[in-house]
Amino acid sequence: MYWKKRSHEQVKEYIFKALDQNLDYRGDRPILGIPGTYLDTTEFYPDAPFLKDAPFMSAMVRNPNHIGVHTLSEDSVLEVFEGTQKIEKELVKLVAEEIFNGDVDHQDGYVATGGTEANIQAMWIYRNYFRNKFGARLGEIGVVYSQDSHYSMPKGANILNLTNIILEVDSETREIKKESLEQKIKEATQDGIKYFIVIANLSTTMFGSVDDIDMLGDYFTKLNVQFKIHVDAAYGGFIYPFTNTTSRFTFQNPYMNSITADGHKMLQTPYGTGLFLIRKGYFDFVKTEEAQYIPGKDFTISGSRSGANAISMWMILQIHGSEGWKYKMETLCDKTERICKKLERMGVEYFRNPHLNIIAIKAKYMSKELANKYYLVADSYEFEPEWFKIVVMPHVKQGTIDAFLMDLDSELRGRK
Repeated sequence: MYWKKRSHEQVKEYIFKALDQNLDYRGDRPILGIPGTYLDTTEFYPDAPFLKDAPFMSAMVRNPNHIGVHTLSEDSVLEVFEGTQKIEKELVKLVAEEIFNGDVDHQDGYVATGGTEANIQAMWIYRNYFRNKFGARLGEIGVVYSQDSHYSMPKGANILNLTNIILEVDSETREIKKESLEQKIKEATQDGIKYFIVIANLSTTMFGSVDDIDMLGDYFTKLNVQFKIHVDAAYGGFIYPFTNTTSRFTFQNPYMNSITADGHKMLQTPYGTGLFLIRKGYFDFVKTEEAQYIPGKDFTISGSRSGANAISMWMILQIHGSEGWKYKMETLCDKTERICKKLERMGVEYFRNPHLNIIAIKAKYMSKELANKYYLVADSYEFEPEWFKIVVMPHVKQGTIDAFLMDLDSELRGRK
């Protein structure tokens, strides 16, 4: 896990060089057939002085379209946007090989609109894989995930007409209950489910809990059924590999076939930057043959995508380098650990994975007024909450943490 840090000047020069390799709508080339253009100059004027020092904003104004999956072949990189599409290709390679330890040139991927799309993209691919490879019928394919999983799982199952198989978790450890796994799969098998799309969480949204990918893989292997495991690391993808050196969520683990990792969470990139990575050979199952006017065809749910978003992810990773990013993530975990130690001294029960910056505190220890004051997130806004969540992000100042802990301690003392 290593890539060299670049200076701001090096990053700026690299991005502008890539933009120059794209065809410019304002240039002399006779561009007649492309249904796109630069941003409306009435509001987004292209000669704003600051743009010469703002590569991301310049990319926004130039408006490159990154439709397609550019890692599949040279034909999938469009000449019109060749420069910036190659940056997205570099981004996929860096994350797949350096962060998730994939073999060289053995992974494909693209910058999706976020974790929801990326998770559904995986489900779409595996649904078609089972149908095309084994002749599976829709009623025979199930999506297996824990009750703590993101809502994109039932959303995707709904869209793709798949069967939900929801596993119970232990209320304290947030681990998948083995007995629930065995019972739910037994029932699903009796109902005619033969093929399984399994979701392993690398940090759930509410708790930051991490599923045991090897337990899941071993179970379905011993069951002797067809299955594929997709990892939802929308939150944990850009922190967990840097804080846990023994992570099993790598492409060296044969059970991990694809993974989602959002940039607009830990990377602090704009919303709309979720990365989807998958082993080579699987995108063919969602090839849209009807996209005849696109060189290389389309394989994604979103279709047209902002090239600027891919550029933002590449820029952040390059400006920090692997060592700088590791230090930043470890610093957040250290700050989170200090909060946990103080909660323990107060006798407050909480859940936290030691490699992540999320703390879920049992709701019985604080008032809703206190939770609302500090914008803590509840596990439910429809029913009485059982947990309130703290996420220690870069904007969280130590003074805010201290004030919250003092208010919480005051409430607890008042109750006593």
